[in-house]
Amino acid sequence: MKNSTRFQLMAMMFLLYFVWGSWYGQMSKYMFTQLGATGQQVGNAYAAFSIAMIIAPFFVGMIADRYFAAQKVLGVLSLAGAGLLYFLTGVTDADTFFWVILAYCITFAPTMALTTSIAMQQVQDSEKEFPAIRVMGTVAWIVVSNIIGFYGFGDNVMIFKISMVTAAVLGVYSFFLPNTPPKPSTSTSFSDILGLDAFTLFKDRSFAIFFISSLLICIPLSFYYAMANPSLTDAGMTNVENKMSLGQASEVVFMLLIPLAFRKLGVKWMLIVGLIAWIVRFIGFGYGDVNTEWLLYLAIILHGVCYDFFFVTGQIYTDSKAGEKYRSSAQGLITIATYGIGMAIGSSLAGLVADHYTVDGIKDWSSIWMVPAGISAIVLVLFILFFKDNKVKAAN
Repeated sequence: MKNSTRFQLMAMMFLLYFVWGSWYGQMSKYMFTQLGATGQQVGNAYAAFSIAMIIAPFFVGMIADRYFAAQKVLGVLSLAGAGLLYFLTGVTDADTFFWVILAYCITFAPTMALTTSIAMQQVQDSEKEFPAIRVMGTVAWIVVSNIIGFYGFGDNVMIFKISMVTAAVLGVYSFFLPNTPPKPSTSTSFSDILGLDAFTLFKDRSFAIFFISSLLICIPLSFYYAMANPSLTDAGMTNVENKMSLGQASEVVFMLLIPLAFRKLGVKWMLIVGLIAWIVRFIGFGYGDVNTEWLLYLAIILHGVCYDFFFVTGQIYTDSKAGEKYRSSAQGLITIATYGIGMAIGSSLAGLVADHYTVDGIKDWSSIWMVPAGISAIVLVLFILFFKDNKVKAAN
């Protein structure tokens, strides 16, 4: 692959995740502060993203991949998203906000798969070349989080204006990306996208337990995305967005440690370490404050262990169990179950729990965070008792 193409793809990833990182982690604080939203309304807004993630594979797999060049679809969706974000900046009612953010997420969610598809079709060696391209997305998230934190934009409409402008830039830029033509010969079906073929893998009890655990752990994951920012703000932490970007930095570090961890621990214990980290981080969020701020930092930095040791390791485990025949179906099934169903349930539950533990406008964050900690503990016990497989091809 030519260096010019590589830099084009890296810029594409940077812009995409700059768009997402501008608003996603801060949306709850914005809704609580500017819209006077309830916890349930905030939870519903985050669930909108999960609903879009369920819809996106059908759009990409059954329409975009078959009939249109991927970079042109990316451009049109990004420009449409910029238009919806412009409309969103004028919304002052939390209920109306839900419908607009849902419409926006439906335009945004497919772009995540499209950018991966564009990159994968341009690289010659995906294992060697794709990570350097994809990591620019994490870099973008860190950069935009620090910009928002430095200027104190986290609780105002500027988070959506930044996203809007960047989405417009990405939309125009997309039309200059390397051509990625449609694949008319692809026979992607409804059952392929749902991953129905992969149900045969459930004959393996350990894979079935892993699948159930993955779905359930996305419920606590949703609490983190929806509630961490306002929780840290209420705990007295300053420059929250800057400090939360340490979570993405740790994600990069622990991603690099995965090959070593496979050799030393094996897949079962990596997944267990990931689950234990979830419990510890929620306890840190629940009991940390300005007097024990190290607990808050610990909770933030554990994001790398939580995400990489469970979700990235899980993707590798799924790939090894599925083999060539069921690889695409299995990954599709896991994606819809976790980022779609699991996080939709978690986002809605997070909002309800936040409302339950709110009295006279004051949230009892210790009680709120013990709910995802308890769910994580249940998943951990389930996993330890019934998951037996500790081998994976990637470890060799």
